[in-house]
Amino acid sequence: MDSAKPNQPTKSVRLNKALADAGLGSRRHVESIIRDGRVVLDGEPVTDFFVRVDTATQDLRVDGKRIQGRALVHILLNKPEDVVCTSKDPEGRKTCLDLLPGVDGRVYTVGRLDRYSTGLILLTNDGDLAHRLMHPRYHIEKIYRVLLDAPPTPHQLRRLRRGIRDEGEVLEALSVRPKGQGWVEFRLGEGRNRHIRRMVDGVGRKVLKLDRIRVGPLTDGKLRPGGWRYLAPAELALLRDAVGLR
Repeated sequence: MDSAKPNQPTKSVRLNKALADAGLGSRRHVESIIRDGRVVLDGEPVTDFFVRVDTATQDLRVDGKRIQGRALVHILLNKPEDVVCTSKDPEGRKTCLDLLPGVDGRVYTVGRLDRYSTGLILLTNDGDLAHRLMHPRYHIEKIYRVLLDAPPTPHQLRRLRRGIRDEGEVLEALSVRPKGQGWVEFRLGEGRNRHIRRMVDGVGRKVLKLDRIRVGPLTDGKLRPGGWRYLAPAELALLRDAVGLR
């Protein structure tokens, strides 16, 4: 694990978002708190939902209690096999969060890798960034190295490149490139449930291994399975720029 610290919030946010992020409830609930005159900012009552506040530098209180800003956490994890991407698993299986002992603040995975897939996944408590990363509008590319049960034939490669119809969906890849000895690189712009596995099944092959090696601008060939680290400031800047956040 890299010893770098979580990224600290540096910009002001709207009052209703600041209170929701602090755990006071849903946006609707915190707006009722504001409307009822229970919020004081720098000693002055405030009832405007959209006034901007920086909880790291300003004195924000609800019913007299100081509201502290939280650090924004951005973690890159190399998920190993047989680990699930959920906060808590009712079947008792190991989760991504179990691999992050000592991480301050509640984080969650941005998207998912299925139980038997491995590779890079982002975990964060940065809701704005997570929402944009998962929205198809922003077209965040992901690259996967996939081992098939046999090398794909030229015909199978052509079908994969055209797209596979399955369960009423057309599953497509931005590129499909053979890498030798049964390995194939898939580049996706939008991922659906078991996207690559369903594509491969559709041409009569089976996936033996599936490893995600890039998420947008993020990659790390030295991060061991189960290893994790905080994003470097330059990586976070690239990621935010990719989804239009400044």
